[in-house]
Amino acid sequence: MTKERLKTLKKQISPYEKSNTKQSVFQLINTFVPFFGLWYLAYLSLDISYFLTLAISVVAGGFLIRIFIIFHDCCHHSFFKNRKANKVVGTISGVLTIFPYSAWAHDHSVHHATSSNLDKRGTGDIWVLTVDEYLASPFLTRIGYRIYRNPIVMFGIGPIYTFLIKNRFNRKGAKMKERMNTYLTNVSIVALYTGMCFLIGWEAFVLVQAPIFLISGAAGIWLFYVQHTFEDSYFEEDENWEYVKAAVEGSSFYKLPKLLQWMTGNIGYHHVHHLSPRVPNYQLEAAHENSEPLKNVPTITLSTSLHSLKFRLWDEEKKMFVGYKGLKEKMAEKNKEKNHLTPSAK
Repeated sequence: MTKERLKTLKKQISPYEKSNTKQSVFQLINTFVPFFGLWYLAYLSLDISYFLTLAISVVAGGFLIRIFIIFHDCCHHSFFKNRKANKVVGTISGVLTIFPYSAWAHDHSVHHATSSNLDKRGTGDIWVLTVDEYLASPFLTRIGYRIYRNPIVMFGIGPIYTFLIKNRFNRKGAKMKERMNTYLTNVSIVALYTGMCFLIGWEAFVLVQAPIFLISGAAGIWLFYVQHTFEDSYFEEDENWEYVKAAVEGSSFYKLPKLLQWMTGNIGYHHVHHLSPRVPNYQLEAAHENSEPLKNVPTITLSTSLHSLKFRLWDEEKKMFVGYKGLKEKMAEKNKEKNHLTPSAK
């Protein structure tokens, strides 16, 4: 794909950047109503069988992911035309998903502006080291990195730490409005959870809410992970980094079955979203289908996405993700070069 064609892509999808109030309201109804209904059914099922409760929790967790997509769109001001409406719905959605609206909107905008930029990592993204960085890192850093990238930690402990702990604090340098929104979200979460505990008892609340939280949290982090972690992704240093290339080549098209595509708010069309965050989730598929170049972007499926679990480091020379086994090859190559240069040095 030439640079000229890459530059015209954004213009091609501009017609899909406008939100539709009727579609947005309808999505609120077909997302929030089923979620609350399923939550109540899960509560009622506690008197029947906890296995039934867990089964209902899986579906409810899917709708909570869909609520997060609405929250996500509001953070980009793409769900409604009115910015205040986005903030109100986004803040409410943030209480349910345990995310502070203003703080996450800031970090996520930084993620979009720096995604795949090797010189600007660290805000709103997953920790990625290059092969050379890993080899040059102290022993404790390497151990910490391996623990962080372990699937059990990333998709199990990760949601607990990120959602319950990290999201409760403001970033350094946050403006007053952002800080106040975080405080409002925290107070609202405490009030909601306390009220539910008084209403149905803390045991019942935990038995219902915990699996929904864990399932949606693990699935949410998985979606974010596979959207940027695939073999032939795109990473460049700042001087060679290009926004459009980072969007089209550094963000995957996660081709999911229709039901899962709907449940995840079309976020599998992540390449379209990174190309233009102003496209609301219900327009992403149309933007993809009506732009021929976008049909040739990196595509992963449910089965092929599992290969992403073995990718740990970015190899700058090969321009691809590799596993820890790739370190042996890299070290062997360096030793070979070192041995080759040693005689001449003498």
